[in-house]
Amino acid sequence: MSVMAPEDEADPPPSAIRAPQSDAPQLDALFSAHWLRMVRLAVLLVDDRGTAEDVVQDAFAGLHHHWNRLQDADRAVAYLHRAVVNGCRSTLRRRRTARAWVAPHAVPTPSAEELALLGEERRDVLLAVAALPERQREALVLRYWSHLDEAGTALAMGVTRGTVKSTIHKALATLERQLRATQPTDDHTDDRSTKGGQR
Repeated sequence: MSVMAPEDEADPPPSAIRAPQSDAPQLDALFSAHWLRMVRLAVLLVDDRGTAEDVVQDAFAGLHHHWNRLQDADRAVAYLHRAVVNGCRSTLRRRRTARAWVAPHAVPTPSAEELALLGEERRDVLLAVAALPERQREALVLRYWSHLDEAGTALAMGVTRGTVKSTIHKALATLERQLRATQPTDDHTDDRSTKGGQR
């Protein structure tokens, strides 16, 4: 099963958000090339565009801080994936803590802007992915949406490749059940077929 949001146009980062100041042109190029992709990844994990942008901005700030140690595009992108996943985990932990002190409320439905960002034609899939347990959602999004291989997914999640395999297997099984449950059954067609067979 492929769980991939369609690629949107490569819009530049919002004008109000700037790359961390750096004398390294390669870092500036990474920001331009990967900002929007990382925001989309974070939106799938935290269900909120503003929070996602904050997480990604922090990830790029961390990349800038560690740039002298990395200085390699592939390692830098791997760092960004890991930083975004960890940032999203921290955000979700804070949400759970906050919700423990307030009255229960309904899970917010993605806004029209968020649905447009992720691909409206995949709405049912995206909502089903959002309902998955946190680690299953991470594995699925990194593997099938961010197109990371098992090793890259394991690195971003901080787990072994075997854990990635088993987590994705569970996630796909859960997702399949959820999507099957949302599909309407055509009872009228079945009735007509039954009646036709009795003639």
